[in-house]
Amino acid sequence: MTESKQGERSCPGCHAESSIHRGRKNAFQILSCRKCGSLYTGTLPDRSDAEDYDGYYSDANLTVPDFIHKRLDEIVAEFAPYRQANRLLEIGFGAGSFLLAAQRAGWNAAGIEVSKTAADHGRTEGLNTFCGDLADAHYENETFDVVIASELLEHVPDPQLMIREVARIVRPGGLFWATTPNAKGMSARLLGVEWSVVSPPEHLHLFSEQGLRGLLIRAGFVSCDVRTEGLNPFELLGKLRPHKDNGLHSEAGIDRVHTGYKLNASLVKSGPRRAFKNLMNGLLRLSHMGDSLKIRAER
Repeated sequence: MTESKQGERSCPGCHAESSIHRGRKNAFQILSCRKCGSLYTGTLPDRSDAEDYDGYYSDANLTVPDFIHKRLDEIVAEFAPYRQANRLLEIGFGAGSFLLAAQRAGWNAAGIEVSKTAADHGRTEGLNTFCGDLADAHYENETFDVVIASELLEHVPDPQLMIREVARIVRPGGLFWATTPNAKGMSARLLGVEWSVVSPPEHLHLFSEQGLRGLLIRAGFVSCDVRTEGLNPFELLGKLRPHKDNGLHSEAGIDRVHTGYKLNASLVKSGPRRAFKNLMNGLLRLSHMGDSLKIRAER
């Protein structure tokens, strides 16, 4: 490990200049912030190297397993106390499953996607969609009761700019609900840059709780609940034995989406399994070792 060098960007979480080189991944230098522990690429990709989100989506990832729809209905039900104008926005809606759950719950739901492929798919599902960046939509101040960004912040070149825009369009007392990988969770600690979630140029930064909470507070959110939950043991176990092409592992490594779906589907099949999942998530919250940051920030 070596010290950061001149010309490398500052921490996207706390803006500290001091960092440590953790290694290289996909031709990008991965840095760790000395102050908050967030992980990030030393430089941002230029246009030619940036992730192609039009090509990112296909039939395979524009559908989700049935159990996901039930879980999304449960999450959307938690937004009911924030319903005033009855307006909800999802940024980066992907397959559109979250928006469909919001529509089922009676929300006037809209979505934004940079991927034309996903935006076109959303329109075929009857969703109110906008193709482009959040700033391009020019929403008026305090428009939405709830704004959702699921597994998005790690992709955005300027997350501070996006979170400030979210704070502008959420009404006072409204909710920003989001998830993003945890830079200081168990997988990040044990696997380092070998963790499959460290994947530039798709993922440009992984925040720590401290770094993310600072971003939210500076943007104007007054109440920031950031918790750590979730753990995918397949990748950790896979490092201890050779990969096999069994649908979960391959020569390219673990399929984190497939294995995540498989694990969650197994844990919701019965009451005892759900209780075990809740117990494990409780322990991961207490230890701050969950692989995912769950964000509920009120404006």
